[in-house]
Amino acid sequence: MALSLTPKTKEILFQVRKMIPPLLEKFHKGQMGRVAVIGGCEDYTGAPFFSANASALLGADLSHIICEPNAATVIKTYSPNLMVHPYMLQSNHLPKDSQETAETLAKRIINMLDRLHVIVVGPGLGRDELMLKTAGIVIKEARRRGMGIVVDADALLLISSTPDLIRNYKNVILTPNVVEFSRLCKAVNVDPSTSPTTACARLAKELGGVTIIQKGKVDTISNGSETAVCDVTGGLKRSGGQGDTLTGCLGTFLAWKKAYSEGLWEVEEKEKLGEEELMKLAAFAGSAVTRTCSHMAFKEKGRAMQASDLQGHLGAAFRLLFEDGEGEEREVKL
Repeated sequence: MALSLTPKTKEILFQVRKMIPPLLEKFHKGQMGRVAVIGGCEDYTGAPFFSANASALLGADLSHIICEPNAATVIKTYSPNLMVHPYMLQSNHLPKDSQETAETLAKRIINMLDRLHVIVVGPGLGRDELMLKTAGIVIKEARRRGMGIVVDADALLLISSTPDLIRNYKNVILTPNVVEFSRLCKAVNVDPSTSPTTACARLAKELGGVTIIQKGKVDTISNGSETAVCDVTGGLKRSGGQGDTLTGCLGTFLAWKKAYSEGLWEVEEKEKLGEEELMKLAAFAGSAVTRTCSHMAFKEKGRAMQASDLQGHLGAAFRLLFEDGEGEEREVKL
């Protein structure tokens, strides 16, 4: 399968290869990514699974889901490869006279953060007040620790009401659809009706340089100072849940960004990428992989395509974009 890519897109994808870790015998379990998806209420069990599973299929070593107990029981049946922790709680499931609060619930999750590189917040989270408040406390602590954070779905509603949770934090990626994007713009007095590139850049700048992927016919990516458009061909079917594959991929790329920055493999100093460039590349890479998966799945299934169909194409999409479709190993210095 061949992709039709613009010269600019090819250039960015070639740069992404620099931050993708080689497979070396010296690495041990966990170094290439420990990602946790925080979400999953009793009504939405598919979203956190798609996100965490995409993270694992792309190449993260360890993928966790932190969710509501009623969701955990279901998600555990989907795959034995994911670690599922029932640490969230919905208001309507609080036992009578319970002493549990958002703070006590968040503490359990915060105790896990030392074991993680990145958190993905939002897939299947729902709008329960206790779930949202718990997620907000965890985001605040993850930010304090400098962790990579991806925010999507109902967690974006939390950002709309409390934008200071992520304002001025450069290690976060927001992934709004058109409705979520308009809500975020309204929250910080940005006009969403201008051109997508202008509106995305203004929103990112107003939020202090966070990275935003505005999903659409093409994905507009901006940190407020630089804006790129990911025009890699996607599928024509807009089934729900495709964005969860995106968040999982972003989680893995942010984990790889951390590994690259910490020098887990040798990179010539003159070629080393800076943090801002790495964020842009991670966002673009996640978008490109997801759009390619969607294109492949749509080509196979057509109108019958569902979100689950993207998952089986992740490996092929990765090879096509970053290994010339042939799985060729890159020469690296040990």
